[in-house]
Amino acid sequence: MIQLKHIERIYPLKGGPFFALRGINLEINQGDFLSIMGPSGSGKSTLLHILGLHDGAWGGEYWFRDLPLHRLDQKKRAEVQKQNIGFVFQQYHLLDDLTVYENLEIPLSYRNVPKKNRESIVCDTLDRFHIVAKKDLYPAQLSGGQQQLVGIARALVAKPAIILADEPTGNLHSDQGREIMELFRKLNKEDGVTIVQVTHSNENAAYGSRIVRLADGWMLK
Repeated sequence: MIQLKHIERIYPLKGGPFFALRGINLEINQGDFLSIMGPSGSGKSTLLHILGLHDGAWGGEYWFRDLPLHRLDQKKRAEVQKQNIGFVFQQYHLLDDLTVYENLEIPLSYRNVPKKNRESIVCDTLDRFHIVAKKDLYPAQLSGGQQQLVGIARALVAKPAIILADEPTGNLHSDQGREIMELFRKLNKEDGVTIVQVTHSNENAAYGSRIVRLADGWMLK
């Protein structure tokens, strides 16, 4: 699905260039559950932002389903992102002034799903994640675990090709964190959802099928 070749990310600083990533070669296949690990400053989040096309100032080759993203302009990359990539964030990033239902509807509107189809898709998603009773509540009325559950539902509502998760249990207590990781495992094993997570947790990493370790911008062998 994804192939990175010789990816580098360099930040120009006053004291000289800082190499956040160097010579990254990585393949992610359909159905993978990949965990990216490493100490702070190793390049984990930088790599995730490049995979998610939030960061466009990198060098090297990025192939997505045989499409050479490194040859596309920012507008075309944004279209690929919108149609194919779902995100789960540590801070949830739900829109506070929208209800659960409305938060789930937003990604569908971005993907130009006709309004008449959105209702059935959102209702199916609410039912699938057992949050029908929460549909008219606002994020502030939910617990952290419930907000993250809605965040995952929002990431999946438009059936993206891949889910990228940045420390998805970082703000949850241990029981809630395990519930979220069990949900990820179920989505991966039963539904075939491709997942890439950044995590500091060995326990969370073990839910995945493969671990990539970074140090000082390099991918360790």
